[in-house]
Amino acid sequence: MTDLRITQLSSGLTVATERVPGALSVATGVWAAVGARDEPAATSGVSHFLEHLLFKGTERRSALDISRTIDRYGGDINAFTTKEYTAYYCRLPERHAATGIDLLGDVLTDPSLRELDVDVERQVILEEIAMDDDSPDDVAQQRFAEQLFLDHPLGRDTAGDPDTVAAITAAEVRSFFEQHYTAGSMVVSVAGPRSHDEMLSMIEHAFAPVRPGNGRITRTAPTAAGEHVTVVDDTEQVHLVIGGRGLHRTDPDREALDVVNQVLGGGLSSRLFEQIREQRGLVYSVFSGTASFSDTGSYSISTSTHLRHADEVVSLIMAALHELVADGITDDELDIARGYLTGSYELGLEDTGSRMARNGGLLCTRGEILPVDEQVQRWMAVDQTAVRRVIDRVFAAEPIVVTVGPT
Repeated sequence: MTDLRITQLSSGLTVATERVPGALSVATGVWAAVGARDEPAATSGVSHFLEHLLFKGTERRSALDISRTIDRYGGDINAFTTKEYTAYYCRLPERHAATGIDLLGDVLTDPSLRELDVDVERQVILEEIAMDDDSPDDVAQQRFAEQLFLDHPLGRDTAGDPDTVAAITAAEVRSFFEQHYTAGSMVVSVAGPRSHDEMLSMIEHAFAPVRPGNGRITRTAPTAAGEHVTVVDDTEQVHLVIGGRGLHRTDPDREALDVVNQVLGGGLSSRLFEQIREQRGLVYSVFSGTASFSDTGSYSISTSTHLRHADEVVSLIMAALHELVADGITDDELDIARGYLTGSYELGLEDTGSRMARNGGLLCTRGEILPVDEQVQRWMAVDQTAVRRVIDRVFAAEPIVVTVGPT
């Protein structure tokens, strides 16, 4: 049995510790509740920019010191930026737990953010954006987001665009960090074999310099949506994204939407994979997915195919959506989807990194951690009534279609 505890320090910093007996590693993560949707338009991409810069060094450590420390102890360290939060995480062998926690505390409370580092990392990010622009899959997903969340920050690329990234100054990065990386907007999550008191003591020491205050930003929900988009590109295949609005993170029908998505295109036995890949061989892969935010969400179907098959693939996807709305799903499909969601969820929590990430993400976005058993039960409780309700709420509206490829 694991031992999960949540503590709020006097600074206002929220800490989750989960003791995992027998584990050989300690995973530490820090979630800052600010992301791409929280940026002013003029500094779009600053969250992602800051994510890159925090590992460039502190007053006590250079960037090389950080990377050598992790390599010396056989660990890993990384970070990622999303629409609504930015996460930093480190995993080390258990005997080096204090080193990992101290390192993250240092970079999250006292980064150098030197002007020279800003200029160097700016070029790295511009190359990253260019790399994404060379990927038709990424272009299709970005155009879909732009149309689904028309004229709203959720529709922007998380990395920003070349113009804003080129214009962001070191002073603007520092200001963003000071305003939003505060105790009230950050969550520290640790999972490993050590006791709660041991891990909490290390966190209190490492994060003692954190600035007080609540750096969270009040958000405004998107309203308008756009229309179909065709991007002409010299590619071998036509890349497709088809989808629409979904449900927000705490919507009571979230689990029912998970079930329907699984039936539609969530796995190897899904309708889309069976009908388009297995029966007709028109694509290599086809899948559907959902995304949820604090006040809205989305569903999307993604695939790519040769130009000569593009119209047929689009027609098959539309037919599958219409069939879903008209007839719902079968009891057998419902049972398979519930089994897959619960089983894969439980299997995914077998290491300290996944437990740390689950706890940190839930505390940052929901302010609470659902017990694993409760989450499993929510999926198992989905019935045909809930399925029918969520189909009508999400899939009855006409979807947006984005294509990228040759005419």
